[in-house]
Amino acid sequence: MTELRLPGAYRIEPGHIPDGRGRFYEAFRADALGDILGRPFPVGQVNYSVSRRGTLRGIHATALPPGQEKLVTCVRGAALDVAVDLRVGSPTFGEYEITEQDESTGVSVLMSEGIGHAFLALTDDVCMNYICSTEYVPGTMIDVNALDPQLGIPWNLTSEPVMSDKDRAAPGLDEAVAAGLLPTYAECQAHYKKLEQPCVS
Repeated sequence: MTELRLPGAYRIEPGHIPDGRGRFYEAFRADALGDILGRPFPVGQVNYSVSRRGTLRGIHATALPPGQEKLVTCVRGAALDVAVDLRVGSPTFGEYEITEQDESTGVSVLMSEGIGHAFLALTDDVCMNYICSTEYVPGTMIDVNALDPQLGIPWNLTSEPVMSDKDRAAPGLDEAVAAGLLPTYAECQAHYKKLEQPCVS
């Protein structure tokens, strides 16, 4: 587990155990994540998305409250996965981290509250798995436009991406700040403190 430049974002690379049948690896361990975070990572909901090649989803986050941490893994195909710091006042606000994910590695990205998520499907029939710390609450999703020039995420698109109407119409970063849609870094830190409990390994 490696902490990325964005505080509260981690890249997780599992060890693989191969044999004549194939291979085995651990995709999720509550105690290991708890040790890294300093608080439990409860599982409130598990989601899957299936996307055709060239689909761009995001940037999505969840308002505080309730907040939602996500552990995201590509379980079929390949994707360019991006974590974006949407916490106003964060030392890395507006910055991003890119992780190449595919079905063969099992690499995951853990994103704490206030870190937005987006990905580009690089192959057909890409399946992404999301382990979420809380259940989805309608009306709490934060959307920021993944193509915002201010963010400048290098998607390296060769054609128009496939996007939902909602994602295409999402505000840019400055618009989201002006509209008061984004959490502050202080709010997220206070939220983490409330969740902190001794973690037993």
